Parts: sequence; structure tokens; C-alpha cells
Amino acid sequence: MNPVLVEVWRGNAIESEHAGAIAVVDAGGTVAHQVGDIERPIFPRSAVKALQALPLVESGAAERLQLNDDELAIACASHNGEPEHVRTAAGMLAKAGVDAEVLECGVHWPYQDAISRALATRGETPTALNNNCSGKHAGFVCLACGLMGWNDAGLDLRQYVKGYVRPEHPVMQEVTDALQSTTGFDLSRAPRGTDGCSIPTYGIPLRHLAHAFAKFGSGIGLRDGQARAARRLRQAVAASPFMVAGSNRFDTAVMQRLGERVFCKVGAEGVYCAALPERGLGVAIKSSDGNNARAAEVVMAAVIEALVRLDDEERAFMRRYSEVTLKNWNGIEVGSLRASQALRSSLRA
Repeated sequence: MNPVLVEVWRGNAIESEHAGAIAVVDAGGTVAHQVGDIERPIFPRSAVKALQALPLVESGAAERLQLNDDELAIACASHNGEPEHVRTAAGMLAKAGVDAEVLECGVHWPYQDAISRALATRGETPTALNNNCSGKHAGFVCLACGLMGWNDAGLDLRQYVKGYVRPEHPVMQEVTDALQSTTGFDLSRAPRGTDGCSIPTYGIPLRHLAHAFAKFGSGIGLRDGQARAARRLRQAVAASPFMVAGSNRFDTAVMQRLGERVFCKVGAEGVYCAALPERGLGVAIKSSDGNNARAAEVVMAAVIEALVRLDDEERAFMRRYSEVTLKNWNGIEVGSLRASQALRSSLRA
């Protein structure tokens, strides 16, 4: 049974609790901090998008297509579907000579209500470009350019890309290889499912995920091409953190404030992963009840507070996320959302 990591207070009493597990691992594979079960395979979902983007850069496709910081950052993103995100993903596809019709991520309304209302007011409906995974999928399409030899073999990109979400497609084989080589976990024997954007998702223990992000943040333990790709992706995200999430999102706010000291990425069902390059550490979090904003974000904020070099203003900034004031519809303070004392104590050990 995983311990309580986050408490929901109403007045002076605990109203709810969120349990979970955390692994903090260095690039050599040594566990620096452990809370709960870090050996049970969990589906990391979108938290590993940066690892899935490594082949895009390592293959030379990103350089050949002259993908800029915005475009590389959105390849790692779970974005809001705001206009800037839509334009950036569309721009990547244009560089590859295709359009949004090749995307196989599906369609959903933008995450931000204001953006969805603006679309509806204009009489428009969302497209695959509004999907939070459109940047990642645009990256897969760009990777396909490199894998097919840049049309040198007379292949039609649109036909070559078709079905790229299937496990047996060359694009997904490259992406899966990157995930296996960075985590060091045998994916052929791992639980497998289908992610929300239709690509395969594999069950991987938190310890292996944290180790992968320690390697992603330091380059240690990666082959040379992967290490260069990881460094380029980290630089791009630090330069364009808005593309990774968007307005009023934890990932964007934290990376805007802390730059290359933190790379963090949310995944569905209460998963969070991070690289802390200055410390040479990787972090992987799973909220047992699948809660993101009310639990996993609070845990990640507490981890950053404890393990990243912060000045007083930065520490106060992070405290707003690890101890969240809760107000009702009249603006009256009614309680708080807090990292548990047990969690904070474990991170000090």
C-alpha cells in the first residue's frame, strides 16, 4: 500500500488524502529517494514524450527540416490546443510537405474553455491540430521523413506515414527502441496498452522511468547521438516552455521560472516525470488514484522544492504549488491542498 503524499484540508481537518509512489534516481541507477512501490509497472502515458522525441533529433530529421525551439518543444508537449500550438504543429507538418490530414492522434476540443468557446463562436470545430498530442505526432511525421530517405527512394510520404501509430510501423519501432534503451526495461515483456492518442503505451516501473530521466538530464548512460538529442530537446523546452503545455499550466509555469534546472512533464492518470540536470537526478511519480492537478502536481512541486537549488523568491513560487489555498465561489478561503509531512520528511532523508 502506497503512503499518503497529499492531504486535502477543509478548515482544520483533513477531508481527503491522495496516496502514491515516488522514485528519485541518479544517472548511475542508484535510488536517492523512494516512497511507496517503485517496482510495479505503471503506464507513464504522456510523461515520456521527451523520450519519444529523441529519435526525431538523433536521426537528423530535426536538423534537416530546420525545426526550431518552438517546434522541438511542442514535440515533447501535452499542450492546451491554443492558437500558438496549432500554428506550430501545422508549421512542422508544412516543413515535411504534408498537412494535418496525416495526423492519427484524433480530435478533441482545446483544454482551455476560453479557446473552445472562441472556436465555437467563430462557427469552427476542432481539428487534430488542437489535440494535446498534435506536436508529438507532427514530430513522428517528421521522423518518418528521415526514415524514408527524404523521398530519395521515390516513396510517397503520405503513404509511408499511414499507420505510424501501430507498433510494427518503422516510426513506432524507433520510438519504442528509444523508450527501451533509456529506461533499460524490457518492453517486449512489459504490460502494453493503447494511449489516448493511439500509440502503444508500456508498463514501466517508476525506478526505471526515473533512471531514464536522470540520463535524459545528464547525458550519462545514453549513446552519443541520444545524449546530443536530449541536450537539444532540453534547450528547446527551456527556450519555449509555453509550447510544452500553455496558459495556466504547471509545466509551463515552472520551466518558465526555473529554466534548464528543471524539465518536468505530466502524464495522464497521475503520472509525472522530471529531469533535474544540476543534481543529475531523475524523478518519476504516480498518484495511486490517478489524480493529476490535485495530487501529482503538488508532489512534483514538493520534490522540486526539496531537491533543486532555489532562491527565496523561487522557493516561495514553488510553495504556491505544494501548498495550494482552496477558495469557494465567493472567494472565501476554505482549506488547502498540501504535500504531506511524511512526503517532505522522506525528501529530506
